[in-house]
Amino acid sequence: MYTASLTGLLAASWRRLLDFAWLQTRSCAFAIALMSGVAASTLLPGLPVARYDLLVVYGVLLTLLFWLRGWENGRDIAVIAVCHVIGLAFELVKVSLGSWSYPEPAVLKFAGVPLYGGFLYAAVGSYVCRAWRLFDLELVRYRPRSTAVVAAAIYVNFFSHHWLPDARWPLAGLLLAVTAGTSVRFKVRGARLRMPLALSFVLIGFFLWIAENLATYVGAWRYPYQLDGWQPVGVEKFGAWSLLISVTFVLAAVARTRRVGTE
Repeated sequence: MYTASLTGLLAASWRRLLDFAWLQTRSCAFAIALMSGVAASTLLPGLPVARYDLLVVYGVLLTLLFWLRGWENGRDIAVIAVCHVIGLAFELVKVSLGSWSYPEPAVLKFAGVPLYGGFLYAAVGSYVCRAWRLFDLELVRYRPRSTAVVAAAIYVNFFSHHWLPDARWPLAGLLLAVTAGTSVRFKVRGARLRMPLALSFVLIGFFLWIAENLATYVGAWRYPYQLDGWQPVGVEKFGAWSLLISVTFVLAAVARTRRVGTE
């Protein structure tokens, strides 16, 4: 009897894990479609239109498709649009400082940054918005003001550390402090589960780092050490993404105040 109960528990846990993975995959639909387009564009024969420009058109059409199909609503599109804008601002500064580059020519390119670059950040925004809905997310003991202030400081630090001391580690400590006791409640197979918000940032950051390796491999952009041939993205980017995801999360939370429990 004990063995049968244990077997049933393991089977239920396995099904729940598979459902969790499937919901995560659905949440990544825009990112998967975008990266598939980037990868496919490297296989196109010589065309009169630059690859980066084609990807701008592809990103716009992809956004419209998700909106018209109801996979993303107007609120999601607004969050994604803000992610696109702040992502382009991030790119303009970082590319100008030589942190990475977009070496191919394009018409829709300003100060070395193709407009399609913003869609890479929009894909992260799409993931957070879709995951919020598909997992029926709720925040418990969330501190919106303090979390937003720290997230804004994290965003600014990724610019300012080029001229001022890098405050990444102190900001990571502050992020842990303002999210202490904050948890994310989500639904999988009808069960309500809970995870610390800080842990979710770390896990998302890890998978974004994996995605960044794939993106640079298919030529989405290039770090200086990848210009003569692809090399894995440094593990320090894992930590960077774990911090930066807080910015997107705060934006999504603002758009979903009814699903947020604050203290």
